[in-house]
Amino acid sequence: MTEETKAIMDELQKLNRKITDIQLTLENETNRNIKIIAEGHLDLSKKLDDALKVESEKEMLLLRVNHLENEIRRIKQRIEEIT
Repeated sequence: MTEETKAIMDELQKLNRKITDIQLTLENETNRNIKIIAEGHLDLSKKLDDALKVESEKEMLLLRVNHLENEIRRIKQRIEEIT
């Protein structure tokens, strides 16, 4: 082999090591971190759904309380008319 061929082979080996290092980083760190983040977002989504459900129930209860307050007011008026 000539000196030039040896230099090219050395550079190819360096590139192969770098590519292998990048692949290992992707497999061992990046992909795992993305999975962890995605799982965290899934939990946030579930929590948001739960919070919206509670808020919806609260809204329904407020409507019901408002309706009952009006019914009590009407009953009081009728009692006052009777007495």
